[in-house]
Amino acid sequence: MLNYPLHKKEKEDRIIWASVRSTLEAFRFKHKRSGKKTRSKWTLFERLLWVFKLLLKLAGLYEKGLANAKNIEVTNVKLAFPDLPSAFNGFKILHLSDLHIDAIEGLENILVRKIKPLDFDLCVITGDFRMDTTGSFRQIFPAMQKLMTVLRPENGVLAVLGNHDTYKMVDLLEQLGIRFLLNESVFVEKENQRLLITGTDDTYYFYTDMALHALEHNGNDFSIVLSHTNELSDVAAENNYKLYLCGHTHGGQICLPGGIPVISHQKEIRERVRGLWRQNGMMGYTSAGAGVSGIPLRFNCPPEITVFELMRGDTAPV
Repeated sequence: MLNYPLHKKEKEDRIIWASVRSTLEAFRFKHKRSGKKTRSKWTLFERLLWVFKLLLKLAGLYEKGLANAKNIEVTNVKLAFPDLPSAFNGFKILHLSDLHIDAIEGLENILVRKIKPLDFDLCVITGDFRMDTTGSFRQIFPAMQKLMTVLRPENGVLAVLGNHDTYKMVDLLEQLGIRFLLNESVFVEKENQRLLITGTDDTYYFYTDMALHALEHNGNDFSIVLSHTNELSDVAAENNYKLYLCGHTHGGQICLPGGIPVISHQKEIRERVRGLWRQNGMMGYTSAGAGVSGIPLRFNCPPEITVFELMRGDTAPV
């Protein structure tokens, strides 16, 4: 059962969204806000990954990288906002991103162990549930079903799709209790006060103006954005959103010592490859992600799940 049921207008808007997204997926029309994406560079990237994987095995480093990828860290972040509604002082949000839950066998069990002892009021997932960008997706459901056994916060689970996901996932994952935000907004209410949470469709492969318009609200509510990438952060900041949560980069996944990414797919603002950042009066956070893509390895960039504690004030206590 969904914690945030769909109303008639939202159901109608979803029909339009599904029609557009299904067309983009069927014709593999990959489009960013900045322009159309090409396939040629990705094909070269895949070949380089294969060579890199072979070299790591020859060097005896493959198993180390796999162990690193399974060593998920819990990051606790306190964020202060002077205009946070008082009822939400101390409100905790569990942020998961880039699960790619079928990339490493047993990853869901590691996540369950990490999440089970945590205290949080809301869970948000910012896309990339599966490993591949095309093909089958039903293989993720047993793992997601197991993960959902520990994702039972009072205010439910909200999610957006990533560039590895398909629109066909939505209905089945919502049956597990996840409420997707497909260029939609919902209110989280507590003691007659509320937060507005807006989620956009993926803007790395499947950008449309519907994602942009979803952020153009005129209300005065304390508002949070969920998006797979940070590419709409300027629009969110202009519309007075206070917090922007995203992923996609994996923090680089394969990094040089000091956490310097070899490749991050983050060209716009490289400082946002992972962790906390700011844009005008808005705070943002790019998760390093809980899973892996390309190859099931990590170096100098541990996977993470993040717990944000929202505080009312000018500065968060240490």
